[in-house]
Amino acid sequence: MASGLLNGNANLQCGAMLSIKGSHCRSFMAFGVSFRNCLQSDASRNLRLLCYKQFNSFKAPSNYCKNTESIPVLSCLQENVTKYFDFVVVGSGVAGLRYALEVSKHGSVAIITKAEPHECNTNYAQGGVSAVLCPSDSVESHMHDTIVAGGYLCDEETVVCTEGPERIKELIAMGASFDYGEDGQLHLAKEGGHSHHRIVHAADMTGREIERALLKAVDDDPNIYIFEHHFAIDLLTSQDNEEIYCHGVDTLNTEIQQIVRFMGKVTLLASGGAGHIYPLTTNPLVATGDGIAMAHRAQAVISNMEFVQFHPTALADEGLPIKPTKKRENAFLITEAVRGDGGILYNKSMKRFMPLYDERAELAPRDIVARSIDDQLKKHSEKYVLLDISHKPRQQILSHFPNIAAECLSHGLDITSMPIPVVPAAHYMCGGVLAGLHGQTNINGLYVAGEVACTGLHGANRLASNSLLEALVFARRAVQPSVEHMSSSSIITKHLDIWANPVRPVSLEDSTLEDISLKTRQIREDLQRVMWEYVGIVRSTNRLKNAEWRIGDLEVEWEEFLFCRGWKPMMINSETCELRNLFCCAKLVVSSALARHESRGLHFTEDFPYVEESKRKPTIIFPTSSEKITWSSQQVHKKVHC
Repeated sequence: MASGLLNGNANLQCGAMLSIKGSHCRSFMAFGVSFRNCLQSDASRNLRLLCYKQFNSFKAPSNYCKNTESIPVLSCLQENVTKYFDFVVVGSGVAGLRYALEVSKHGSVAIITKAEPHECNTNYAQGGVSAVLCPSDSVESHMHDTIVAGGYLCDEETVVCTEGPERIKELIAMGASFDYGEDGQLHLAKEGGHSHHRIVHAADMTGREIERALLKAVDDDPNIYIFEHHFAIDLLTSQDNEEIYCHGVDTLNTEIQQIVRFMGKVTLLASGGAGHIYPLTTNPLVATGDGIAMAHRAQAVISNMEFVQFHPTALADEGLPIKPTKKRENAFLITEAVRGDGGILYNKSMKRFMPLYDERAELAPRDIVARSIDDQLKKHSEKYVLLDISHKPRQQILSHFPNIAAECLSHGLDITSMPIPVVPAAHYMCGGVLAGLHGQTNINGLYVAGEVACTGLHGANRLASNSLLEALVFARRAVQPSVEHMSSSSIITKHLDIWANPVRPVSLEDSTLEDISLKTRQIREDLQRVMWEYVGIVRSTNRLKNAEWRIGDLEVEWEEFLFCRGWKPMMINSETCELRNLFCCAKLVVSSALARHESRGLHFTEDFPYVEESKRKPTIIFPTSSEKITWSSQQVHKKVHC
């Protein structure tokens, strides 16, 4: 692939070399990388016209079945099952649930969730939802804070601050219970990067409360069906001339090991982020980048994957008086609100350090705080720093942070009298599937909302508590175009054999499957170590290139191990599918990071340590042809020649 950065219609394509047994082929990064201008509405609008259709211009492909009067609930396809719905939602976090509750007024809805419905990033969100509700606050101030935190890379057209109050009212109407002050008004917290108190919260368990309220509403809705323990494998897409259409998704029911195909007129990806490309993350185990990887394989446009947010303050188990008996599946988050409430960061010598790095001290945006902590750890060869809130009244601490207090106390640490050991951990993907103003993608019938999407709101760094706001807003925005697309479309009920069926590896011996499982776990850990060491908080071109080569070698090693033992491209299980998705997302992050020759927001590189105005453009990854396709970059239902 040729490389170059063009002014105006920028198109920087990024080629890479993959080492296979001493030889090289141009194959690792099967996509192009480019930039688009930001904070310039005309340029943004022009690029949207190139990247995806406006929502009101969608049409059904020519191979859609025209009989829509009677849609069967399910039919059998050999040992597999096919189910038909008007709307298919992948993910059961706030974005997926909120969307489902609206579109269910217009048709049947399937919510596909990887584990239990509550096991999602939303459930672990402690801080709250940002909204302008204080008389002294303003939408302009919230927008300014968002743009400053985002490294001036935010797309002003997508900044959603005006819609926050209405989304909060809707949650309250659904039964969500938030904290109120003595004056009877919603209690508004303040977090890093915010100039005003504007965080609506439910103690330090806001996501859990919102998830509870939404799940209750979904449970009461007769038009919504939840399918638990269904692992989304790949999107079902077709191409008509240059147009790509999404018709649903193949899944694996992991409880009974059955392939289930969901056909839908409209598909929403709300599957969360990819925190588990790193070994230390606040994300639950389900956050393996499945939605981003599936969309990339389906030829969706991806954006801003270099901007991985590391939360500055995850609980450092090593510093607890009583260590956990086993390794956590995900790091325990210490919410931004602790610093917003007056928490102070010290190194282990009890020297306060944040004023040395930023005049906002502990209230600086997350990228700055995380890099400052990283610098302190490296300077003093330490493994954690200390966050102290004990100078505040005991009752205030316990009422504002009951969940954190209880977790720390279970390990012998009383946060009302002792500092909390903390360390940065991978937390949030600011990049993802490129979304329009209404959640639309360049694939007809495919919409995105939540962390899986790149809407342009977060820019180079997400402002605290803007994630739940974005998920709520874009879930609602996607409803109108989705309903219009559904009304003008039909479900394919014939010729389903245009997509080959994924198969379970039942033909392989148990001992072979055990070997594959062991190798997959080992390679997964190796991949996470590479990402942590070479693609972390502080980067360099040399380390990124090392990561590129090492990830390529790991992927080849893993795929050769599988296929030499009888694994076929159509075979799937949850372990292998997760790793192929992690590989896909890791490569997207590395490629995007290599393409950005400046330091902005969450992407800091020692070789280009300064912000450059000429490079204030989001990274865009367009699918391109490749001489060699790896398993992680190819849809399972396509024929792969190995």
